[in-house]
Amino acid sequence: MEIDIPEYNVNTGLRLCWSEGYSIKISANDNDVILSANRNGLVSLANHLLNLAQAEVPCGTHIHLDEYNSLEYGSFDLIVEKI
Repeated sequence: MEIDIPEYNVNTGLRLCWSEGYSIKISANDNDVILSANRNGLVSLANHLLNLAQAEVPCGTHIHLDEYNSLEYGSFDLIVEKI
């Protein structure tokens, strides 16, 4: 499998690529956080993580996903930050 990672640009920031038909849900059970995703959701997340890992992306840059912009209804927010 090949994943196209958009080149980071300081003027436009991160460009997230979503695989069509993705589904991602974040839930919690006691002390566990559960990330549930279909194949396209996992590919999308892999793309986002590789996108964030680019050397040009400054520390402190983050991806904020929630039920209003990308996760399934009822999901907890997910914030991934580069340090």
